[in-house]
Amino acid sequence: PAPAMKLVEVVSSVLTAPPAVEAVTALARELGKEPVAVGDRPGFVADGLLFGYLNQAAAMYEANYASREDIDAAMKLGCGLPMGPLALLDLIGIDTARTVLEAMYAESHDRLHAPAPVLGQLSSAGLTGRKAGRGFYTYDAPGGQAVVPDALTPVADAVSGAGRAVASVGVAGSGTMASGIAEVFAKAGYEVVLAARSREKADVAKGRIAKSLERSVAKGRLTAEARDETLARITTAGSPDAFAEVDLAVEAVAEDLEVKRQLFAALDKACRPGAVLATTTSSLPVVAIARATARPKDVIGMHFFNPAPAMKLVEVVRTVLTADDVHATVRAVCARIRKHPVDCGDRAGFIVNALLFPYLNNAIKMVEEHYASLDDIDAAMKLGGGYPMGPFELLDVVGLDVSLAIEKVLHQEFRDPGLAPAPLLEHLVAAGCLGRKTGRGFREYARR
Repeated sequence: PAPAMKLVEVVSSVLTAPPAVEAVTALARELGKEPVAVGDRPGFVADGLLFGYLNQAAAMYEANYASREDIDAAMKLGCGLPMGPLALLDLIGIDTARTVLEAMYAESHDRLHAPAPVLGQLSSAGLTGRKAGRGFYTYDAPGGQAVVPDALTPVADAVSGAGRAVASVGVAGSGTMASGIAEVFAKAGYEVVLAARSREKADVAKGRIAKSLERSVAKGRLTAEARDETLARITTAGSPDAFAEVDLAVEAVAEDLEVKRQLFAALDKACRPGAVLATTTSSLPVVAIARATARPKDVIGMHFFNPAPAMKLVEVVRTVLTADDVHATVRAVCARIRKHPVDCGDRAGFIVNALLFPYLNNAIKMVEEHYASLDDIDAAMKLGGGYPMGPFELLDVVGLDVSLAIEKVLHQEFRDPGLAPAPLLEHLVAAGCLGRKTGRGFREYARR
């Protein structure tokens, strides 16, 4: 709504006089709004980035890759967005979204802007979203906001079969993710073995957990007694051989397929028969990791988000070989550690990265084309889209090298020209400008 939303896109055509732009920009500021300067093309900045993302989400749903509830929960919990993409399409109006995408595709000829067929099907059927009382979801009345159950609403905790008992967990790795995941399991009451390449590295990781728990005590979120009990549940080790008796082994090492395959071959030898083996990969094929073992049916993806103690989402990734009871086990474990699981198939990017990184890539292309500035694009997405961070802020936090690697995996998997990494991203990585961790990415930062 205009009274609440701060963003105003000031759009100049090739005929617009500069004094007119200056006058309108000044007026927007007088009204307490944040003006951003953009050129005259369909979608401008905010909708130009937002609708491509919404279209990808609709296509993901149409392909039966994930349920509407899991797609929306993944983007809210994994990216901090105020609404999931399918719920947002219902709010905007599916017919309106399709019209916007048609205009964008006519201009760009980018397949990412070609409206997903499901948008046309729903529009033709009159299922245009909240205003019609039904779109991707069903509502209590035309124009209503309350979602009501329908034939597609999942049954709560409907998981096929019983899972395996899990009392102890092994976490392999010594980085931020490994220590965060170990903390999550220990706080939930599991006995945890934290193993790294050496006992010293594992001890350093446990020290990181101790500091994290101490911060929670200082903020009143945890008692000193609970802190001590959590730390007492964690033992350290210098190799995965210490996982001989664990019920669940979770890998959290470098995002490199060969490194992970070597570790899983070691886990296969070290872990007892029936133990569940989980990888935290964010982009690599889980089945390729599983095939490094003699028991691929016991392997599943558990993609935690950083920081693991704070982020509620876990993407649960089944391969074509994963056993039903392994899937049920991980869903039950997620409930105990108070995480929200979403089910994904084993394809590049899963839900969150498959929707997030094309959006980030398109933002980079806008800068390459001199369509808008970094600051204006970031402001447009925070003020107009409700994003907690602008795309360039987020890219610098994630790391441009990590972002490029994910973009390459997505492009290789789907072979869509629109997913090819933006050349500017490749150039910055080649120059060693990787974001906050190097002091320079899309912006410069003070070195610590």
